[in-house]
Amino acid sequence: FVSSAGGYVAGLFAAMDRAKILAGDPTATWQVIQDPSEGGHMPASCRKPSAPTDDKRWKIVETRMRRMGDRPAALIEALHAAQEAFGFLDEGALHYVGDTLGVPHSRVYGVATFYSFFVLKPQGEHTCVVCTGTACYINGAKEILAGLNRELGIKPKETTADGKISLLTARCVGSCSLAPAAIIDGEVKGKVSAGDLIAQLEAM
Repeated sequence: FVSSAGGYVAGLFAAMDRAKILAGDPTATWQVIQDPSEGGHMPASCRKPSAPTDDKRWKIVETRMRRMGDRPAALIEALHAAQEAFGFLDEGALHYVGDTLGVPHSRVYGVATFYSFFVLKPQGEHTCVVCTGTACYINGAKEILAGLNRELGIKPKETTADGKISLLTARCVGSCSLAPAAIIDGEVKGKVSAGDLIAQLEAM
């Protein structure tokens, strides 16, 4: 598998992992690495890292990374996918994306802090994430955001003046059957209206 120094050991582990793959072991997966001795791409295997939580939104992120080949070049796209799903990028998200793509944590953090459109943490005491995916948008997400702006004076990525509520958006939260949906402090709220959501947030 690898012809450079130490190739025997790497090849041995690759062969062992290939046996896992052939046996259907879900803990093994194939990735592609650069072989410096030949300047080409060669298959190698590694253990796929586990998602930070069992939140089904990670499936969306995993699918995006897999479509990009689980390669370092997919870093920005993967970070976009994670932020679209969760509204912001916490340390667990940064580490998971980096581990999956084979990118050092320091580089992932550097990219996430360099680009202004990445949000590393909500600033408010409470977080409200409004889903703007197709189903939610059709069923009133735009009106919900307008209502929050009108009543609480905040737009996405903003925090109320008293520091209580941070508003974020996500492209999909994986709850299309509950559209329009929002997530308040990690709890999914389905079939919400602007009035109901505003009342819940004001009560905090």
